[in-house]
Amino acid sequence: MPTPAGASILVSVVRTNPFRRFPRCRPPVGRAAGGSARTVAELVGVVLAGLGTYLMVGRLGFLPHPGLQLLALAVGAGLLPLRRRFPGAVLLVLAALTGLSVGVGPITAAAAYTVARRTVRARRRARLLGAAGALVLGSAVAVAPWFGPEPVPYAVALGLVLASTAVVVPGLVGTAHGQQGRLLRALRERGDAAERARRLADSEARIHERSRIAAEMHDLVGHRLSLISLHAGGLELALDRAAPELREEAVLVRRTTRDALRELRQALGVLGPLGRDTGPDALTDATGTRADVEALVARSRDGGIAVRLDWTGPDLDARPARVRRAVDRLVREALTNVHRYATAAHVTVTVVHDEAEVRITVRNGAPPRPPAAGEAGTGRGLTGLRERVELLGGSFDAAALPSGGFRVAATVPTEPAEPTEPADHERPGAAGAAERRPGDGRADPLGPAEAHGAPGADAPSDTGGRPDVRERRTADVLTLAFGLAGLSVLMVLGVAFVYATRPHQSGPPPLPRVGMTYEQVAGLGVLDNAAVRAAATGHEPPRPAGTAGCIYPFNGATESHPGGLTVARYCFDAAHRLTSIDRFTVPSVRDATPWESP
Repeated sequence: MPTPAGASILVSVVRTNPFRRFPRCRPPVGRAAGGSARTVAELVGVVLAGLGTYLMVGRLGFLPHPGLQLLALAVGAGLLPLRRRFPGAVLLVLAALTGLSVGVGPITAAAAYTVARRTVRARRRARLLGAAGALVLGSAVAVAPWFGPEPVPYAVALGLVLASTAVVVPGLVGTAHGQQGRLLRALRERGDAAERARRLADSEARIHERSRIAAEMHDLVGHRLSLISLHAGGLELALDRAAPELREEAVLVRRTTRDALRELRQALGVLGPLGRDTGPDALTDATGTRADVEALVARSRDGGIAVRLDWTGPDLDARPARVRRAVDRLVREALTNVHRYATAAHVTVTVVHDEAEVRITVRNGAPPRPPAAGEAGTGRGLTGLRERVELLGGSFDAAALPSGGFRVAATVPTEPAEPTEPADHERPGAAGAAERRPGDGRADPLGPAEAHGAPGADAPSDTGGRPDVRERRTADVLTLAFGLAGLSVLMVLGVAFVYATRPHQSGPPPLPRVGMTYEQVAGLGVLDNAAVRAAATGHEPPRPAGTAGCIYPFNGATESHPGGLTVARYCFDAAHRLTSIDRFTVPSVRDATPWESP
């Protein structure tokens, strides 16, 4: 039955849900190869650090069962590439292997750094790191009788050293790095939001200014044109009786004024708020549809122009209002030009609608007579059509035909992109805007080196080719490499300190036994001594039968009584096997002191 401490560890491990995955993130286009190379480089570097730790600890002589520990290192290297897909499970398994093999420590450190850096929730991160540290300590104590130091307190010390260097320190570094990255991304997003708000405010200000200009033009110029048209009508009635030959001139003035007033109202629609036109031609749900174009063609027929409509594809009623408005303006302006300059020409209006674009073509034949010099248009209407189409991302072409006619063609995308605001350097007076508003937040508060970040664990833009970004990444790689090397060195020093301070086995050395070889006896420190051999010569008992040689070690001679020495004799046979151990006493010779007389 588990102890309360063990039960709390198990509960902590279960609640951390180690098999929970991080959200999958697709690498940006063009970065797959670079990401794979970086992953391989990280894997090779971490495995080399683990192998170096394994070799250094083995060189110091603190590596029991090196084969099994090398196998554990290989298993840890195989699990490391899965740390992003299954972060919690891989970290806990590597933590358990770290207590078995010191060489797995750098691999566990890399996994702990990655998990702490990518885990956003503080509680989950703390539980994962705490469970991993507990597993390192528990496995180190559990395998201490076979793979670690004895007694248990020294195994606990080894587990604490490994848990600190393989889990705690990398986890803290990863937490700081992850929080820094998330803070930078939040600041960048906040700056982008402020920039978008500023642009939106500028756009609203321009819209209001356009509306004000449109209202003033409508009130002033429209009123003046209405008065001119009114007086021209009165003049027409007066000349009808007084000077009929001048009546046509008054009619021309009145019609020209009416056309100018209508065109003014259409122009005011451009200056008004986006998506809303003013005047009699306001945008409706039917504008630009097939029925609307057919109505324009029918009105042109009623005016005496031979117009034919060719429509291919579905109706435009489901397309955005901007697309329908462009189609309406194109057909209307082209037919208006035909009314003015080629009344007797045959006209063909072609509309082709498919899933991607709408193609509009208005072609007219050659007029019976070319327009006079004073009747030629200014081309401003076609310029306005070109700008309208190009703002939607389409193409526009208008040119005279070799046959003498004219052709207007345009291609409008069915789903145009949203209109974007012009860049600061394209706006009038933008060159001095930064000087006028030095603190408006246009500059990136993070600096160019931080402009590569992404959203999410770490979503980035394509700035990999910038020198400052490359330098920053190189600095990060070098910092992590030196940090991993320093952790490996600290791990080796901590293991060496624990093993060096543990108590060694004590007691009397083992004694030679009959049957040992000469090499085994010599390995116990029992060697022949010439002085002891000389003292035993002539005083030793007979040697056993089959003896090939004997040794007389000094450590076997002890003074048993005044005037005698106890000598040990080890005799070996021809196979260098110890056959007998004899002890006997030989007389000792004591020299007289110098002041004694003989």
